[in-house]
Amino acid sequence: MDEISILDLLKIDVKEGNFLKLKCIAGKQGLGRKIKASRISRPGLPLSGFFDSFSAISIQVFGRGEQKYLAKLESENNFETIDRIFSYDIPCCIFSDDGEPTPHFAKIAEQVSCPILQSSFSSPILSRRIYQILDEEFAPTMTIHGVLVEVFGMGVLLTGESGVGKSETALELLERGHRLICDDTVRLRNINDTIIIGSGENSQVAHHMEVRGLGIINVPDLYGIGAIREKKQVQLWAELEDWDPTKNYERVTGETSTRELLDIQIPYVVIPVKPGRNIPIIIETAARLQRLEKFGFHVADKLDSQVMNFLESRLYRSEDI
Repeated sequence: MDEISILDLLKIDVKEGNFLKLKCIAGKQGLGRKIKASRISRPGLPLSGFFDSFSAISIQVFGRGEQKYLAKLESENNFETIDRIFSYDIPCCIFSDDGEPTPHFAKIAEQVSCPILQSSFSSPILSRRIYQILDEEFAPTMTIHGVLVEVFGMGVLLTGESGVGKSETALELLERGHRLICDDTVRLRNINDTIIIGSGENSQVAHHMEVRGLGIINVPDLYGIGAIREKKQVQLWAELEDWDPTKNYERVTGETSTRELLDIQIPYVVIPVKPGRNIPIIIETAARLQRLEKFGFHVADKLDSQVMNFLESRLYRSEDI
């Protein structure tokens, strides 16, 4: 996303359960202003008259220090830097610690329709939470055809050709107590070049599934609200494909390959599908194995070590005889 509006930010705050505890106390006519940067600015230097590195496109956060300096300027009737700040098209100002703008500051904000927001959080906590939201909103994104489910706490992305059985597999996983994030189209976001977060492309239909022969089903209605999640980190990518008898599928080593999504490597497995194979159980097992690997436990390595120890012990006994 290239930009969001201040109104969008307030809606996100409400949706996330007052994650920022924001309320608009002035300049409500400017709630349509756009945020075009994923960073914030602390305008202490501009208030003192230094504008060389002023990030005017960023959210301006006024902590206790900036608020006290603003009050000092107001008491001295020194409004030059305040007026100059509002000469820029800044998206909004947020006052932490339930702080309030000085009368002149609020007056100018109303004149130029610049929203003034207030939060009860301290500036460090508020800044950290704003960054968290902006990092997610401005993250590189892509949309992929597939199903995203949570299996034993692991976010598993199911992909494959149309008709291979992705939705049916997800439906069986729901029956087994796992959770659906979205079906058909998955929106992926690269968060800080560290993790991939998946969610539904359209929140209105994300928790509906298309099942051939049945049509559209509403998962929360059938399985309860506990059967869904809004978003989840993608921790395993499972590609379903029709069984190819000429292909040599992995059977022994258990090596997990990786595939790249938005410049991040994701553990990747190919699961061949044919009548008689219980794909949901295989997906569960793959998720369990991936969790074990995260704790440094590799089944193939352990088996190899056990076999080598056994062979060495036999060799030692034979030499001893």
